[in-house]
Formats: sequence, C-alpha cells, structure tokens
Amino acid sequence: MSDPSPAAVPAPAPADEPGSSSVRKPRVAVLFGGRSSEHAISCVTAGSVLESIDREKYEVVPIGIAKDGRWVLESGDTDRLAISGPDKLPEVDSSLPVLSIAQDGGAGAMVVHEPGDVPHALGHVDVVFPVLHGPFGEDGTIQGLFEIADVRYVGSGVLASSVGMDKHYMKVVFEAAGLPQLPYAVVTDRQWRTDPAGCRAAVEALGYPVFVKPCRGGSSIGISKVASAAELDDAIEEARRWDPKVVVEASSGDGAREIECGVLESLEDAGPDTSVVAEITVEGDHDFYDFAAKYLPEENTRLDVPAELEDTVAQEVRRLSAVAFEALSCEGLARVDFFLLADGRVVLNEINTMPGFTPTSMFPRMWAATGVPYPELVDRLLQLALRRRTGLR
Repeated sequence: MSDPSPAAVPAPAPADEPGSSSVRKPRVAVLFGGRSSEHAISCVTAGSVLESIDREKYEVVPIGIAKDGRWVLESGDTDRLAISGPDKLPEVDSSLPVLSIAQDGGAGAMVVHEPGDVPHALGHVDVVFPVLHGPFGEDGTIQGLFEIADVRYVGSGVLASSVGMDKHYMKVVFEAAGLPQLPYAVVTDRQWRTDPAGCRAAVEALGYPVFVKPCRGGSSIGISKVASAAELDDAIEEARRWDPKVVVEASSGDGAREIECGVLESLEDAGPDTSVVAEITVEGDHDFYDFAAKYLPEENTRLDVPAELEDTVAQEVRRLSAVAFEALSCEGLARVDFFLLADGRVVLNEINTMPGFTPTSMFPRMWAATGVPYPELVDRLLQLALRRRTGLR
C-alpha cells in the first residue's frame, strides 16, 4: 500500500457535521490483533471485515497490533489472516512500519515510523473498526484511548466494553436488571492464594459438573468442564494461566440447548434491533463449545439459523437480548448467549460486545438470516459509529 502525503489528504470535518467541505471518502482504520489470547481470532475477523468494506464508499487502512503491543501498518493481505490449521494461526507482522496516533495533529492523525526515515503522516482516520477480542482491546482499554484521541469507533464505549468483558461484573449488572442466570462463584487471585479451601467450598455449593473459565477471556480459551472436586484445582490453574480472576459456573444440565441472538443499535435512534435466534449443537468428541469446535472447520458443530424453537421462546430470547444490551449501555452491536434448559426456562449466559466476524461466526449468520447481509452489516456499523459523538453521551 502506498502512503498518501499529508497534502493529499485534507483533515476532514466531523462526519456528522452538516455541510462538510471534505470531498474524500471516509477513512476507516480496521484495527486487529492485540495482546490477548484471542490475537489469532481477531486477525481472522479482520480478514473478513477487510474483504467486505465497500471500497467505493470508504478508504480502508489496515492496522495491526502485534503480540508485543506494537502498532503497525499492515498489508491487508486477507489470505495471510486465515486459519490454515490447528497449529497455523495468523498473527500480526511486528516487523512492519510502526504506527502511532499523533498528539498534536488533530483528532485521528496517524504517523508512520520507518527505520532510517523521517516519520511521515498517514493522514486522518474518520472511524476505527476495532475487531479486537479479549483484554487490551475489547475490555474498554482501547475504547478509552479512542475517546482521549477524539476518534470515532465501532462498538460499545468504555464502561459497556469493560463490564461485558468481565464475567463477574457482567453477572452483577444482569442480576440487578432482573435477568435470569445460572448460579456461579468467583475466585479472585487473592482468594485463591490466601483461602483456597474457601474457594473450593464455594464451588462445591454449585454442585458438579461446573465450568471453570478465565473471568476476562473469550473464544473458549482456558475453559474446562469439571466433573468432580479432584479435577477442580487443575482447572482453576489452567484458567489462571489466562486471567488471575476465575469464574466458575453451574452446569446448565442435561438436555440444555445453546441459543444465541444478535443485537444492533438502530439507525433511527429507536430501541435496539434483534436478529433471528440461532442454535449451536456440538457433536463428536467435544463436551462443550470449545475453541476447536468454534473455529476449526473440520470439527463437528452444527449451527441452525434460525433455531427450531416455539415462537414464544424465540420472542423471549429476543426480548431478553435487548434488555441485556440496554442494561450494559451497549452501543453498535452485541451477541447475547443463552441456555434453554430442559424445563423450558431461558437463562442468560453472557454478552459479547465485539462478536467475531469469522466465516463460521454466528453474529453475521444471524443477521444475514434476518435480512441484513454481511456487507450491509459492516456498513451499518460504520454509519452508526460515524454518526456518534465521542466523549460523554
């Protein structure tokens, strides 16, 4: 990609300012990678988004965050961003030119730093599409940086992103909103170091089996299904490899079904829109919807979009999804996950404020089945972000 000179790219007026004199297309920075365990999934998501943005309508700048935290100007080669096997996961190339947000060049000014060359301006970015998953990207940290830099971005703000990533406080907020959930216990770093017996007792009260998870993680990384007390310590230590805070959830029981629903902010500033409801059925050797079942195509996972549900159940899932979206003050988009228990009850599992856009991801599939195809979905999210002001709202 050739870098435009500063003179070739005039600083834009705000995208929502009437009568803007800017004649160029809005510039979109697709930001991906990151320092979390979901680095590879973010790369795959970015590949799908990059292929789907309308280049007649937007100018696109691919920006990667390497595993060491370095921001680089990526090539945008989508073939390199695909998963080609269990041991062939994509990642951002940290050897590429380093990128920074200028502190004195106005909102969204980007500067490229290449070895041996004088730093040069890449130009202004009108909106960032941060397809980052996990801590240091989906958890409010990058959203705070955008707010400080006065840059518009796709998705939820600082608070909703942070609470949505932390399963502990997410559950606290949902409980306050009256949303139905399964029992759970939280094991903090200090509690595990100072009172492991108390932690074990709290888990015992849930009854086995349980699911042990990193509190601030995703893509099923670090999750274990635990059938007995003898397996608990190892499962907690595995989760602690990814996050010192661990959440332990009661099982949804035999016969439970995994149900999901997509939520989109309305362009008309009405209430949030909800998609058709979908179902995930894990087959083969998987005890639950783990990383391999989610992302490796040869694994046995069936995705039913829409799910075969009674209308009253589907409507309840959609209603609860909108309530969850509003309870966290989400913006842009979210995917809300549920269990349909054997007794017919619907209980909320979690919310994802930046769901994956990989070819196997449920969020775009649900919206496609609702009548919003993938390119239109991406465009709608960009339009929502361009219309939204930064700062307090």
